[in-house]
Amino acid sequence: MKSHLTHLECTNCGAVFSAEELHTVCPACSKVLFARYDLEAARGAMSPESVASRGPSMWRWFEIMPMRDEANVVSLGEGGTPLLRASGIEGVHGAREVWVKDEGLNPTGSFKARGLSAAVSKAKELGVKSIAIPSAGNAASALAAYGARAGIETWIFMPADTPDAMKNECHIYGAHLELVDGLINDCARIVREQGPSRGWFDVSTLREPYRAEGKKTMGLEMAEQLGWKLPDVIVYPTGGGTGIVGMWKAFDELEALGWIGPERPRVVSVQAEGCAPIVRAYDAGERFAETWENAHTLAPGIRVPAAIADYLILDAVRDSNGTAVTVSDDEILIAMSEMARLEGIFAAPEGAATYAGYKKLLEKGTLDRGESVVLFQTGSGLKTHELASRV
Repeated sequence: MKSHLTHLECTNCGAVFSAEELHTVCPACSKVLFARYDLEAARGAMSPESVASRGPSMWRWFEIMPMRDEANVVSLGEGGTPLLRASGIEGVHGAREVWVKDEGLNPTGSFKARGLSAAVSKAKELGVKSIAIPSAGNAASALAAYGARAGIETWIFMPADTPDAMKNECHIYGAHLELVDGLINDCARIVREQGPSRGWFDVSTLREPYRAEGKKTMGLEMAEQLGWKLPDVIVYPTGGGTGIVGMWKAFDELEALGWIGPERPRVVSVQAEGCAPIVRAYDAGERFAETWENAHTLAPGIRVPAAIADYLILDAVRDSNGTAVTVSDDEILIAMSEMARLEGIFAAPEGAATYAGYKKLLEKGTLDRGESVVLFQTGSGLKTHELASRV
């Protein structure tokens, strides 16, 4: 198989850069870079039938993934997660069609496996020897695992109050783990300040171009699993927002391939009441989100006070006629319990936040019970199993 990667492009100023060189953010404006492909050539090289004949890994989409050489792919079998019909949730709410995309079945127990597989693979291909990441938890354990598999030294900076499961994963994979008294943005500051002198390549969320390429495969899979028809609504928990950004990009690529039409789902961004910079910016009509002070929530993956891709997240929400909503920690705990009892899914608190947000928007009348909805359940509840005792 051959990738049809052509170049990198700044999502803000449009500047173009070589995909054969190592890049982080746009050197001109410090915004997010996207990988771009010759989609006309890809259209002639792949088809829904050819993709379906391959294995379940996310690398089955190789023609529109960023690797030049398949030998450099660092994989643990990520992707191919189930899209489960949520008949219990449908029954309770009188809803026509609700699905749960269960990302907790990925390696290392979360959707972060997709992004870090792509980022580590491309870093390996471009000769990187040492990688660093600031993380609220799941990205850290994913990087530690993929770094170990690639033979690349990994440095993890993580808030000291991160759940123990993620810390222990980093230790067992042999990563260098530094605990920080602060939040993920404090960890990111350390990586940016120390990285150049210590030779680290920074794979922070959307501060390199390829994590989004792994995350976009959630959208590609979902479209395939629904018979190449997108749902009316996607409900997604938002921290750094790579999932929303990546899937929105995936839909444009699928349309260019001729596999779907121009219709798009309404995108719903769900954040915690104690950390909601995207929701606040959405409500205020702003395109950029100010840093959230004193961020707090029991869902570590969405305790992200600032997102470099704020403008891309908010564009996707507004362009789709979607919305943004906050949920409380108590609502998240209730949603965890209900998802487990109704569907047999032990959701991470971030994944349960999507169900909590869905319920709230149904009650407000913002969402209609007749719409088809996909809730993204982004990680395994086993990573924060101590929360079960609080339900």
